[in-house]
This record gives sequence, C-alpha cells and structure tokens, in this order.
Amino acid sequence: MTPTVEIADAGILLRDGVIEAIGPRESLSLASGAREISALDLTAIPGFLDVHIHGAGGHDVMEASAEAMAAVTRMVARRGTTSMVATTVTASPDATLHSVAGIAKYICTQRESGDPRAEVLGLHFEGPFISPARRGVHPTEFIKLPSAEFLDKLLQAAEGNAQILTIAPELLGAMPCIDAARKAGMVVAMGHTDATYEQARAGIAHGMRHAVHVYNAMRPFSHRDSGVIGAVLTSPDVSAELIADGVHVDEAAMKLLLQAKGAAGVVLISDGISATGMPDGKYMLGQFEVTVSGGICRNSEGKLAGSTLTLDRALQKIVALGAGLADAVRMLTLNPATLLGLEFKKGVLRTGADADIVLLDEGLQIRGVFTRGVPVA
Repeated sequence: MTPTVEIADAGILLRDGVIEAIGPRESLSLASGAREISALDLTAIPGFLDVHIHGAGGHDVMEASAEAMAAVTRMVARRGTTSMVATTVTASPDATLHSVAGIAKYICTQRESGDPRAEVLGLHFEGPFISPARRGVHPTEFIKLPSAEFLDKLLQAAEGNAQILTIAPELLGAMPCIDAARKAGMVVAMGHTDATYEQARAGIAHGMRHAVHVYNAMRPFSHRDSGVIGAVLTSPDVSAELIADGVHVDEAAMKLLLQAKGAAGVVLISDGISATGMPDGKYMLGQFEVTVSGGICRNSEGKLAGSTLTLDRALQKIVALGAGLADAVRMLTLNPATLLGLEFKKGVLRTGADADIVLLDEGLQIRGVFTRGVPVA
C-alpha cells in the first residue's frame, strides 16, 4: 500500500537504504547475493512520519543530548514511526535556544551510529508565539508576542533544520513573523490560538497552511462564532493535525474533521511526551513536570499535557472510526511528508524513496519495521 496504490503479491527491492524497485513479485528479479525477507500475509506500508512529538522513552527532545534523542527515536521506531519533527515547548529564551542548537547538532550526526531509529527531519517550534488565553500547559511567563528578531535567533540556532512554526495569527506582530518564517522556507501553522474566523482567514491569506492539534487549545466553535476551527474546516489549503487517542478529541468531533477535510487534509500526530512507552508516573515536558495516570498526561492544574499516543494506535483508532485503511495510512505518511515537501523521499513506497517500511498484519498490529532499509529489533 504505497499508500495511493495497492499492489497484490508485491515485492520491494532495497539497496543502500533506498527503494530500488517495487511492483508485483513476478516482475522483479533478485540480484545475485540478495537476501530475501518473506512477509507473507502481511501488508507493507510506508513508515509513519510524526510532525508533532515532544519525546518518548523517558526523554524529552528539549534535553537535546545525543543520548536523549537516541532514546526517543529508538522507542518510536519500534512503533512504526520512522521519521519525526522534534517539537519544542515554550520555555525561557536561553533554554529554548540551547535545546534548538542541541537538536540541530544531533540531526547533523544522527546517521553516524547506523542504529535503526527514527530519523529527525527538523524542528517544530511550538511556542513561544502563542495566545496566553489558549496556552494549554505552556508556561505563561515565557510566552512572547511574535518577534521576527527572536525567530531569527531560533533559525540561526537550528542551522537550516527549522521546519514548522506554530503561531497565533491574532497576536500583534504575527504577520511580519509569518513572512519571516515563510521566507526561511518554514511551514507556518496556526495553533494555541484564540483567533476569530476573520483573524484566522487573514493568517491563511498570509500563507498559513497548517493547523496544530485541531480543536485543542483553540477558540471553541459555535454556530455564530465559528472561530479558527470554522476557518480550518472550510479552507481546503489548510491541513489539520489530529490527536486520535480518544482523549483529546471525542469520536463525533474526529468524524466531523475527517468528513470536512477529507483523507488528503488530515495529518495524524502523537503530540507524544517523554512518558510515551513508559509506565504511569511523573515526567518532564520541557522544563515542567506532568503526571501520567492511566496513560493520560496532565499538569498540576489538571490540564491535558501532550499524550502517550503512538502512531500505530492512531492508525487503529481512525480505522475503527470507519476510515479506509489506505486513507488512514495516508494521514500518517504521505500527508505529513507532503506538508514538509518530502513526498518523493518520505511517506511513500516508490522507487528512489527512503526504505522506511512498516509491516502490518490483518489486525493492524506491527509485525516489522525498517528504517532506511535496516530492520528494527
């Protein structure tokens, strides 16, 4: 499942971490010395790409050490995520710049180990340019009005690895900041926003093309004040993130989003924190502590603080809601890759793409993962 095409009795030839050929088995010939991996009765799909993830395996990406990043990327790879965008959370300017620089350093050296792990494709700045009224659990004291000057400092620390900027379009200074981010080649996303419909539409007209964890940390929708959610649901050019854990968004709201945006308009994310893959307990999100009980993360005020969702579970949840498997896979692979402009390299099974592959059984349980051609144990 490429995911746009289904090939029965398929074969995939991998060489040096890249897909060399793909098609019906009978059309392929094995090179001398090739190793054959039999995956009868399994479905091969592209590896998942998570554009919004803060941590996993007991570590937060803002720790920014090679050890912490390796722990995060190894853990999520076991659950099918072969690529990710490391996502910051609002913190002090010095702490944020230090974390961004550390993540950028890791990105430059991540392939040297040869370990099978998720590839970090870049950075997603979630904060500090967000609405205090819709901050979620982001610390109030470090929220800033949009500043092209501070964004430039973030971009310099990122060393060319900045991918996504989350910003509230209604804030003073938002439009010049959006311009600067777009000039730097970033995807500009609206999130943690109290924008009205008109303010959100102004941001879209200015080049915003993505919406962060739709419904969560946004002005609520009503029939006379549709707000940012109304703008997202009715704007074909805007892709919509969804945390499909059944906790952040209820089933009816998820179905509404899927029907309004269609399979091509939704990007499933984890918003996972350091507690992902770990037992209940206390964990860090950026510089503050959260408590995980029953797999649900909350801060000291009782507010939801990210999730422990893994994308294989998101796939299962969306299919259980009634989405076709190909559509659900697209929301985890091709759609986020297209958002980043990487649709020929990531999120797809095609000649020349990275050999990031997940094998699923009929129950949508993961039976194998390959990151750039290397099997994950």
